[in-house]
Amino acid sequence: MTGNPDPTHPNHPPQMSIQEALQRASAHWNAGQVDQAEMFCQRVLSIWPGQSDAHHLMGVMAHAYGNLDLAIDHLRKACQAPRTPAVYFSNLAEMLRQKGLLAEAEQAGRKSVAINNVLPSAWNNLGIILQEAGQYEESKQCLERVIAYEPQNAEAHNNLANTCKRMGLFDQAEQYWLKALELKPNYAEPYSNLSNLLNDRGEWDKAAETARKAIELSPQMVDAYINLSAIETARSNHLEALRWQNALLSFAPLHSTGLASRALTLKQLEKLDEALSSAQAAVSANPASDEAHNALGMVLQALNRFDEALESYERAAGLPGTAAEKALVNRALLFMEQGQTQEAEAAYDRVVATFPHSISAWFNRADLKSFKADENAVETLQELLGRGTSGLSLNDQLMLQFTLGKAHMDLGQSELAFKYLNEGNTLKRQSIHYDSQSTLGWMKQIESLFSESFLKTNQEQGAKGSIPIFVLGMPRSGTSLVEQILASHPAVYGAGELSDLQRIVDSVGQYPTSMNHTTADSFRQLGEAYLSKISALGKGHAHVVDKMPANFLYTGLIRLILPEAHIIHCRRDPVDTCLSCYTKLFTGEQSFTYNLTELGEFHKGYQELMAHFRTVLPSSHFLEVDYESVVEDIESEARRILDFMGLPWDPACLEFYKTKRPVRTASVNQVRQPIYKTSAGRWKKHEAQLQPLLTALGIEPR
Repeated sequence: MTGNPDPTHPNHPPQMSIQEALQRASAHWNAGQVDQAEMFCQRVLSIWPGQSDAHHLMGVMAHAYGNLDLAIDHLRKACQAPRTPAVYFSNLAEMLRQKGLLAEAEQAGRKSVAINNVLPSAWNNLGIILQEAGQYEESKQCLERVIAYEPQNAEAHNNLANTCKRMGLFDQAEQYWLKALELKPNYAEPYSNLSNLLNDRGEWDKAAETARKAIELSPQMVDAYINLSAIETARSNHLEALRWQNALLSFAPLHSTGLASRALTLKQLEKLDEALSSAQAAVSANPASDEAHNALGMVLQALNRFDEALESYERAAGLPGTAAEKALVNRALLFMEQGQTQEAEAAYDRVVATFPHSISAWFNRADLKSFKADENAVETLQELLGRGTSGLSLNDQLMLQFTLGKAHMDLGQSELAFKYLNEGNTLKRQSIHYDSQSTLGWMKQIESLFSESFLKTNQEQGAKGSIPIFVLGMPRSGTSLVEQILASHPAVYGAGELSDLQRIVDSVGQYPTSMNHTTADSFRQLGEAYLSKISALGKGHAHVVDKMPANFLYTGLIRLILPEAHIIHCRRDPVDTCLSCYTKLFTGEQSFTYNLTELGEFHKGYQELMAHFRTVLPSSHFLEVDYESVVEDIESEARRILDFMGLPWDPACLEFYKTKRPVRTASVNQVRQPIYKTSAGRWKKHEAQLQPLLTALGIEPR
């Protein structure tokens, strides 16, 4: 028994034309009947394999269901027809952009507007592609054209704001975002983007609130999660940043930017193996992502995998996108870290030649070489600073102020130098929370707890092991120099500034009060936890140097949890030390360094604390080394340090600047040079500018 065929079924359209089948497919798609729409498209393609309309609709459907590769494949085929509509090229361009194939996306976008130069969506898509490719001027022109055609288009205002932000036109960007929200009040994207701008300005609480508003409106808006993690990173809340990154990856596990962002946060948390896995996943998810390759380079650099890091930076710099400048700066920093000075200079020359307004390049380059009167670098820096707060992020402003301060110091212009240094330090101080009196009281608590009787009562309860050498003191007091001398000895490995001790202490509770009721077992466990962290770093060496200056706050605790560890306290003239701190924009938080009075007060508190430990710790395990003595007679001081450690003399310690190892401190370039004496007494040339510091230190003016 046979029945009559259903003329509406795609397998039985006896007299249906291709045009009719396409109309049916479109109707089913618009009605949400995907399977039927696809069957009609497949029917058309079985008859005419290259039919562009069917391929286009198949591509749109594939994209809607998250199959980007299949969508692009169909759109590419759709665009091969002789008279392809402009919108097909425009849609292809957008899908290619989402895939990270910016060069091909740009070609498709330009083809679209060439076919139809009054199609707003085509200009919009091209504008976004050019924005991501770093071609901001042309991107701005494209998006302004969209607004001219469609002044009520909230999305176009948002996109134009994004381009203005990247051009440094912050005020214009803010106005376009606010206009987008006026046109479309529950539009999540402008909230997310505004949070990014507020983060750049250092308005972190408001930035976080705005990003959370974006997530409330659109719970799977990936940029808002990335912006929130960046805000928390900016205020050094790395665990909170990681929480937002993990939240993003819970619903978008292969999001390349999210994976790259997570990798950099894990790097900050010193979870380098996890960071590497995340960075590699970012590259795998999008091999054309410049951000992913740059992040991978940074993690590889932290792992001391120099050649691989260099390769990643080169790869990032060669890809379209906005990370090329960052990658080239990171490449130069890598050479600096490795002590390859000539290569670093050439690398910075390459950055400023390619990106003459790269503030990061000028800032980092200033540490490598002195400014000279016959170069136009100062004029360039002043021109950049002239953009003001409407065109510079908070971080860019800070870098420029500190770089100009360094430049005028190099040129012997003390008053001008401090004009910029004071402005930079004031700006930085306004962005952080620091309570000088509370900090000084905290140091007094430490001194009170670790009394002579407390130390004697709890002595010999810690973990056994003489591997650690703690080199500590104020920042800029010579700790890097002493570490480099020690690391030049074959028995010693210089591990740099480790945060392991602080992490272990923080895990116990509020320091120092958490130590009040610590048992003998607890002291031993804390010591063993530290030893387990650093044991793998030694690579067969008898000793490992932990050069975290701030460990001076844990001097008494080190004695209790690691009684066999050696502690070397580095000292330097107080005013020279504080001046050197005041001229540095630290990568980590040194909150006490951005006001001359607070800096002097902190130094006095530090002196009192270390004077206490000088009286209660045994000289067999506590040594004080003066920077000025090392500069004056390096051999005598090097011998004294090695004798303290029970190590035989090695002449390599005198040529410490030849030792090849990564150095990641503010003194990265100084430790690559032979001893020089110009830093001793440096402050006297700037005495007139340092009166608040001298008063705080209790030094009478001459």
